[in-house]
Amino acid sequence: MTAGLVAIPGVSVGHWTHPTARTGCTVVVLPEPNVVAVETRGAAPGSRETALLAPGMKVEMAQAIVLTGGSAFGLAAADGVVAGLESQGRGHPTPAGPVPIVPAAVVFDLMEGDGSVRPGPVEGRAAFESASAAEARSGRIGAGAGCTVGQWRGMSIPSGLGSAVVEVDDARVAAMAVVNAVGDVFALEGDSLTGGTPVPARPPFLPSAGQNTTLAVVATDASYGRAELTRLAIRGQDALSVCIRPSHTRFDGDTVFAVSCGAVDAPLDLVAEAAFEAVGRAIEAAVKAARAQVR
Repeated sequence: MTAGLVAIPGVSVGHWTHPTARTGCTVVVLPEPNVVAVETRGAAPGSRETALLAPGMKVEMAQAIVLTGGSAFGLAAADGVVAGLESQGRGHPTPAGPVPIVPAAVVFDLMEGDGSVRPGPVEGRAAFESASAAEARSGRIGAGAGCTVGQWRGMSIPSGLGSAVVEVDDARVAAMAVVNAVGDVFALEGDSLTGGTPVPARPPFLPSAGQNTTLAVVATDASYGRAELTRLAIRGQDALSVCIRPSHTRFDGDTVFAVSCGAVDAPLDLVAEAAFEAVGRAIEAAVKAARAQVR
């Protein structure tokens, strides 16, 4: 089975990665119809269009999701994705024509490479146009190009982007994670992947607030409304708190998107647990792939 988000029919993923500046962006292009929800638990998020994803909002469907480096500057990458979708005639219907809905979230990577290089509209468009349903790639690519972990211990351990997929009954649940956390990373089973202790020790000095974040997208071919879908985003955040210690701090902007883009009938609670596992495995894959690439 194809790994990662592209295991969900109709989903495609594209990346733009700067060859030397250690930054990039990743675009998840979604099939329609779909429903998108979000759960943010870090205290320092950088995002766009996430208010539209709350329960009760009029628009439930998005055409793409952007994960990007460059901190708040990187949100401009979504403009290029909007332009690409507009050229295809895709978007929320309005009397003035389709308006693409493209939620986006950022990680802070400005101090890992050349902070003057940030993804913008041109780079976002390039990632959008490269999107395909081919085998998912992991490591220091796209939004994961400049990711690190372990700052809680005063470390800067290479991290990146990872993907995973879990099957439950007739449904598939896939996740992609961009891991730029202040904490250390552990497997779901509790094995340490980056050092540190299961209960984080007092740091030698506190990191700078707002300079870390883990982002994830969970997608399933099971059919849910936004209220139900929110449970998948919550369980994704639960996996983040198990695998990253500490997590959801003032220094992180931890955000999980959840997408339903299929018609499979599957028990919500089982699919939510699959989301927990998929996000945990994606976080593990991100760190393992990145560390293998920099050896």
